[in-house]
Amino acid sequence: MARIAVIGAGMGAMAAAARLAVAGHRVAVYERTRTYGGALRRFERDGFSFDTGPGLLPLPAVWRDLFVKTGKEPLESCVELVQVDPSSRHVFADGTEVSLPNASRAGVVASLDAALGSAAGQRWGDFLVRARETWDRTRRPLLEEPLWPNWRMLAEREPYPAVPHKRLLRTRRAGTLAEIGAWELRDPRLAALLESHALAYGLDPRTAPANAAVLPYMEYAFGMWYVRGGGLRELARAVYERCLARRVEFHFDTEVTGIVEKDGRVAGVELSEGSVAEAEFVVAGVAPGVLDRLCGGPAVRGDGEVPAQRGAASRVTVLLALRGGRPEGAAHRTVVHTPDREAELEALFGSAPGPAARPTVTVLRPDDPALVPDAAHEAVTLTAMVPAGGGTDAGDRAERLVDAAERAVPGLRDRLLWHEVRTPAHVAADTGAADGAVPVPALAGAGGRLLHPANGTRTGGLFTVGGWSHPGGGLPHAGMSGALVAGLIVEGPEFRGSQ
Repeated sequence: MARIAVIGAGMGAMAAAARLAVAGHRVAVYERTRTYGGALRRFERDGFSFDTGPGLLPLPAVWRDLFVKTGKEPLESCVELVQVDPSSRHVFADGTEVSLPNASRAGVVASLDAALGSAAGQRWGDFLVRARETWDRTRRPLLEEPLWPNWRMLAEREPYPAVPHKRLLRTRRAGTLAEIGAWELRDPRLAALLESHALAYGLDPRTAPANAAVLPYMEYAFGMWYVRGGGLRELARAVYERCLARRVEFHFDTEVTGIVEKDGRVAGVELSEGSVAEAEFVVAGVAPGVLDRLCGGPAVRGDGEVPAQRGAASRVTVLLALRGGRPEGAAHRTVVHTPDREAELEALFGSAPGPAARPTVTVLRPDDPALVPDAAHEAVTLTAMVPAGGGTDAGDRAERLVDAAERAVPGLRDRLLWHEVRTPAHVAADTGAADGAVPVPALAGAGGRLLHPANGTRTGGLFTVGGWSHPGGGLPHAGMSGALVAGLIVEGPEFRGSQ
């Protein structure tokens, strides 16, 4: 039985802590803030409650596996996990609208045919077939195994398949997500639908590798889920309580100020109060810059290693308290697409990033009585991507998001009681990531720039977990990182992932 110190109480860190405790180790978590959950936070006011981080959960099997492996009580006994249907509603620049059913390829194809024309659904369906092939090729090395020592094989190969073109009598391989939209989907609305999945993770579709096709595939194959009874913050609570049940110790308002090494191996962590907590292993669920500071130098980088990721994008979120109840049949999630795609992408990822005049906005309208004081009110969340470190002009950005959201929720301003704006500065405060940057999921190809550093480090006994390490950002990926780190500690370097 080893003593293990976990730095941070984010979702990946707690996933690792629970698994390690079940394996018989003594696990203590040190969290600099007053609560757990990382980006999964909650804002409450006047009887209203809002998720301030992710609002929907893809690939819930990752968290189901955690609960199966750490106790007899399954996830569904701890939270009410429900599929949202439709999965999403889209309002395109030309005013066209379409609602896409959850986890139904045939239903999605039929809906797109009805809304965009008879060929649209077929083209999207064919794309999903290729996206599935990409998923099958990359799922295990990118998500279920520790990062390969010869990771450059992943960096150099684009796993998205080439597409035959009858007229050209040859095949053509898309290199980016934008090229898939232009060459294969051939409809600006389908391209906007595709690219919105990348944009939601802070990826530029013009440079995101074609295998980012796995992002929409995960949604259409496994569905999108919500935790009724308080939102995704309730998932964080359930994981926290599972940790407590497995005798994980939590120390909140306790900042780790350094990692103690002895003979090239970790020996513990230094705490802000001046004491040292001894440990045979340390699991760091923090952003790369924070870890470098704790180690007194680069912790995960070196010649031949995957460089630590630095996020380029963050989020602005506007929480709306509305008078009047949620209309029956309202979509849980509506994506209102920008009328000027190039201007938005240039504002986010160009040489002089700044606020997009007319951003793509995601509108979340959960059907959850736990979020409102009574049935005569509604809690709505608006989200848009912004450059990391941006968002100081909170009032102006809130106005832009509300303007866009009125295309999805007519009369929104007339119902408004109050609003709260969450900027990248809030994200930074919750997660510790510089400028409030949001980590992206690991993707193959692209020279390895979208891979994340391995969970092991150059210091013996020091491991990294969470969105800034392999396999990258997003709730499913965070949970997978916890499983990988626990496996590496329990089974050693020979661990090759779950079967």
